[in-house]
Amino acid sequence: MDREALAEFLRTRRERLQPADVGLSSGARRRAPGLRREEVAQLALMSADYYTRLEQQRGPQPSTQILASLARALRLTADERDYLYRMAGQPAPDRLRPAGHVAPALQRVFDRLSDTPALIISNLGETLVQNPLAAALLGDHVGASGWERFEPWRWFVNPDAERRRYPEHDRPRQSRALVAGLRAAYGAMGPSSLAGELVAELSKRSAEFRQLWDRQEVAQRFADHKVLVHPEIGPIEVDCQVLFTEDRSQALLVLTPEPRSEDEERIRLLGVLGVQRFATGEKTAAP
Repeated sequence: MDREALAEFLRTRRERLQPADVGLSSGARRRAPGLRREEVAQLALMSADYYTRLEQQRGPQPSTQILASLARALRLTADERDYLYRMAGQPAPDRLRPAGHVAPALQRVFDRLSDTPALIISNLGETLVQNPLAAALLGDHVGASGWERFEPWRWFVNPDAERRRYPEHDRPRQSRALVAGLRAAYGAMGPSSLAGELVAELSKRSAEFRQLWDRQEVAQRFADHKVLVHPEIGPIEVDCQVLFTEDRSQALLVLTPEPRSEDEERIRLLGVLGVQRFATGEKTAAP
């Protein structure tokens, strides 16, 4: 662990960010450039004292979980994230395996979306971040463990909670879309990758998945019109728009209702009633 290099890197990355870059209010006049230490700590879900000790070369060696949180809070690129890990004496994450690191460009757009459901997912259907409205509408899946992290697994292996959010007549289309998207990821990542492992496990567990996998359909489809069924509010019609990273490994999904419609009022009701009452996604043990 190179404490001096780690501390200097954290300080310079903090100072290059402005509050608006991370969805914070600038507040009163600032004496120093960039974010305050306590703001970085808040974004990284750690104590301000712990983060301060890291910048002052006094902290313990950060865990990989702490480093992942710091990389996200500081909006680091993949190269910067790898450098952060190495200066902290930890191996850099394998870029071919989802590691919870969100592309900074998508994160910046996501931070500005608070009045409509929005989430960032990996090409394997892992929810990396989601705002409260998305959690209320789709279930809270951030931080799920094992195969339960991935939407195709939940859809085909533990379908009750996942499928009830779609009208029954639309579920076959969603099944095909999930398999076609997984095949696209499988083609990009290879049979020895996490995508290959997921395909193998799903093939063991789901006859429906095996039948659809044999169709050889390949597509990454997110942008469309769909109806989502909320367990208490009922059906909500939304348009799903998507913004991909350049390598198409991550996507920002934004769900927007028609302006001045009943569906827009239902989305507002989600925000008023809060996430805790509605988010239901059950998490299971690691594979």
